[in-house]
Amino acid sequence: MRVCHGIIEIAGQMGILSGEMKRRGHLAAGFNTFHSYLGYKEHLINTNGYDLRSTAPHIMNFFDVFHFHYASSLLPDYADLPVISAKGKKMFMHHWGNDVRFHEKARENNPFVYTGDSPSNEVMDTRLTKISRYVEEAIVQDYEVLPYVEPYYETVHVVPIAIDIGKFQPHYPLPDKKRPLILHAPTNPKFKGTEFIEAAIENLRNTHDFDYRRIEKMSHAQVIDLYREADLIVDQVLCGSHGLLSVESMALGKPVIAFIRPDLVARFPKDLPIINANPDDVEEKIRMVLDSPGLREKKGRLGRAYAKRVHAKEAVTDQLIRLYKS
Repeated sequence: MRVCHGIIEIAGQMGILSGEMKRRGHLAAGFNTFHSYLGYKEHLINTNGYDLRSTAPHIMNFFDVFHFHYASSLLPDYADLPVISAKGKKMFMHHWGNDVRFHEKARENNPFVYTGDSPSNEVMDTRLTKISRYVEEAIVQDYEVLPYVEPYYETVHVVPIAIDIGKFQPHYPLPDKKRPLILHAPTNPKFKGTEFIEAAIENLRNTHDFDYRRIEKMSHAQVIDLYREADLIVDQVLCGSHGLLSVESMALGKPVIAFIRPDLVARFPKDLPIINANPDDVEEKIRMVLDSPGLREKKGRLGRAYAKRVHAKEAVTDQLIRLYKS
């Protein structure tokens, strides 16, 4: 099977999935035009729009399956989609959240959500209408993203975020540590709810002894090294679902705080060990974890087992291969 991923690398997913497909004997490549300080490189062809336009005809002829990400495709204005469709080749559009998070709809079940990273409703609707004219199937990472795209596609599949679990050796919090370390790594502080998290942190300094570090503008490899030292990682408290930081933190054996919308809790696996917190109670939840060294270790071990079972690239790729072949 020859699988093309493109053209925006989100959370390392194109590279991880391409790598696992290659390990299984398939030919896979991720063509990436989005370059950031995170520095994703593995199993990617880092390119630009100009070069991609010149090679697009070859790419469309060569690959069997096209797995696009973040409402993008090979050519401007989705000019490649009717060509690929006419060739009878399989296509999927993988939406990740901010590319489709309609502003008013996001607030229907979530008074905390920040949608400033999303385009206007009109732009998102135009894009989704154009894409779904030729792409029948979409993929989303969870049920928070699902309602935004469901009206446009014939079928929407929920496939979890993938990680290379072998690169994450667990470092469980030590129950007897006197001064625990809390980490928060906001790629976008407004989206993650950093102001609420750090206000809670400052209040807790009056009653608890701990260290806090905010991590920004570092490569992915650098931040993973820092996560290993943490005793608690606070991900995001506005969106209503967890992100890659939560998954990688669980894989490292760390307790995680994030906000899971109450109406979505039942849609996640029952053993999701994330400690649920929103801006109204994040201080209370951090205090609980600081006061319970045993809880930190317990949640860390549960998180490692959960990440291995649900988010390991092997399990996620199994799902994708079934979709590619369907």
